[in-house]
Amino acid sequence: MRELAGRLAALDPEAGAAVKVIAYFDRLVDGHAGLEALVRGAATLASCPARLDVPGHWVRVTADGRRTAADGALDPDWPGMGGLWLERPGPPSAVDAMILERAAAAIRLVLERDRVPEPVEIVLDDTASPEARQKAARRLGLSKTARAIAYADGTTGVMITAPAGARAGIGPVVPVLDLPASLAAARTALRFTAEGTSEDPGPRVVRFDELGGLAVLAEAVGPGSEPVPDVRALERAAASAPWMLATLDAVATSASLRAAAAALTVHHSTLQDRLAHAKTLLGWSVHEPSGRLRLQLALALRRLHRQPTTA
Repeated sequence: MRELAGRLAALDPEAGAAVKVIAYFDRLVDGHAGLEALVRGAATLASCPARLDVPGHWVRVTADGRRTAADGALDPDWPGMGGLWLERPGPPSAVDAMILERAAAAIRLVLERDRVPEPVEIVLDDTASPEARQKAARRLGLSKTARAIAYADGTTGVMITAPAGARAGIGPVVPVLDLPASLAAARTALRFTAEGTSEDPGPRVVRFDELGGLAVLAEAVGPGSEPVPDVRALERAAASAPWMLATLDAVATSASLRAAAAALTVHHSTLQDRLAHAKTLLGWSVHEPSGRLRLQLALALRRLHRQPTTA
């Protein structure tokens, strides 16, 4: 690497300096350097003070490698990345940008390496040992059984009370050591949820226990899966009128057409007119039980296509 940096420096000083920066931080990472060493490296290479300011960690090092106390507030004109700042105004040079990028990446690795997992993370982690999960469950005050929950924002947890207003999938009640399996089921249930708007009508919370055979559909729909003709027909119908999806969802989930009309706050005759229009676009009638089942499946498949995976 030194030989390459030397050759590049002869041809292009900035390119040679960038290679030296990469090699420098690679050595620090390989040596399991801490945060202060990484900030010191950034300050030394940039020839100016560097400051790390992230939750739980504050480090400032001058250009000569000395750690110092606070010296004023952060200046928005300083170049920065990932909570690391070079204390000089103006846009960063190409070398400064490389210093920030490599140092910030190394800092992320250290923060992740040193982070202590929360008990709820451990109890849901299928790679954690049974002993570690049992200890985490005791710390959480869990009884012998519990259920996992997966939220639409990617966070997860152990359900104590029903979520209020959150979009989430809820796993089945299982022994605490089986919570990773409950989390997997909760993520499947999350895929059947919807925003609950006219563009995406449906339940914001779905319990895996209540899916029954519908859960099998989730295994058939993943990234790159082609929608079946009924889903394509549903999308065409949705594009024809702003009320279409909400109307079809109400019909699919209500005990009767009159109940659907009441849920939509429209007259029964208005609903009949809407369904006549929907029939021409869908290609089937939703008045009969078989047509409603077909509609329910199409709506469920549409939600799965809109969420092909969950993290």
